Amino acid sequence: MVRVRFAPSPTGFLHIGGARTALFNWLFARHHRGIFILRVEDTDKARSKKIYLDQILEDLGWLGLNWDEGPYFQSKRSRLYEEYAQRLLKGGEAYTEGKAIILRIPPKPFGFTDLIRGPIKFAAGAFKDQVLMKSDGTATYNFACVCDDHDMEVTHVIRGEDHISNTPKQIAIYEALKFTLPEFAHIPLIVAGDRSRLSKRKGARPLSHYREQGYLAEALFNFLALLGWSLGARREIASREEIVREFTLERVLKTAAAFNPEKLDWMNGQYIQALDAQELSGLIIPFLLRKGYIGKDCDKERLVEVVELFKPRIKRLSDFPLLADFFFQEKINFTAEAKSFLLEKKGTKAIFSKLIEALQRLESFDVRTVESACRRVIAEEGIRAGELIHPVRVALTGKRIGPGLFELMAVLGKERVLKRLAQAMQLFE
Repeated sequence: MVRVRFAPSPTGFLHIGGARTALFNWLFARHHRGIFILRVEDTDKARSKKIYLDQILEDLGWLGLNWDEGPYFQSKRSRLYEEYAQRLLKGGEAYTEGKAIILRIPPKPFGFTDLIRGPIKFAAGAFKDQVLMKSDGTATYNFACVCDDHDMEVTHVIRGEDHISNTPKQIAIYEALKFTLPEFAHIPLIVAGDRSRLSKRKGARPLSHYREQGYLAEALFNFLALLGWSLGARREIASREEIVREFTLERVLKTAAAFNPEKLDWMNGQYIQALDAQELSGLIIPFLLRKGYIGKDCDKERLVEVVELFKPRIKRLSDFPLLADFFFQEKINFTAEAKSFLLEKKGTKAIFSKLIEALQRLESFDVRTVESACRRVIAEEGIRAGELIHPVRVALTGKRIGPGLFELMAVLGKERVLKRLAQAMQLFE
């Protein structure tokens, strides 16, 4: 049976690279109906923090990467490491230097066949004798990894290519302990769109950042799966089940994967468009609460109507409060640009006056009746449609760009539309 592990260190938050490594391990396990193990490498007691661990576990759960075993903690497994170190000492494969225990590295080449990259070889003398147990009694990274992977019966070690240099050192430990080697697969690193090192400015942020910005878990799952792996047939949108079914290490790329934030926004937008307005409004509510735009007893039916208006333009859930802020304000705070736009258009005041009169006479205020009233004013004044539509949109929203005017007016409602037009009229005085 396939058994893989993801082994984060709680010395920081889970970033895109770590999340992608966890995902590839999870996908491999699910594709082969195997076991996904979570192991916490917390031997660095000074830097390991509970706040990091809690967030890592929460992020993995949010992304849907459920584990079958664990979490196991290396900090609770020191007896195992000590037993294996003593075995090597007794067999002569290791020696002491002060309180440290060190593995003798035989003068021979080391190599392995990577499941992604093929044969990789290291010449004799490529690395020195390896410390197994430090003088303070803690196991080194490579030694603890080997002991744990053997004890947990890990069959495939899938990790970033930055660990390639650790692999021969770990193979030396496997051979000294006469353990069966697992298969190794080193996935490509993630770089920025310009192929430079991934930095905070270019996407190297904690996974929680993307969650807080309103990226959907399913969209990020899909996006991460394509960072260094090909779905085939030029497809980019696929369900979790499809990706599990299609995932193989043979289709993992050898070259670095470019993190493209614009593509992530596009993909997230595709997932948002697939939601109905009611479900989407439920996801948006926390973002509005955070801004103080609504209370917990908000009019959810009206919110669904507003969300429906803006849905085509939403790429992240956090976009909505910025796009639709004017729906949650009593008065429009006109920018200098908005004021200038209204005042420089000749005849705007007269158009507003005529429109107010026409709207006041309406008994119903749905899209059709509002549009009819506006078009009557356009015809009576002998103007182009844009000469009414554009300034009225600015008067109602403070913005030049927005949803369709007639739909916007219907959702705002008669009272608010008339109040805002009256407020805009004051600019001409």
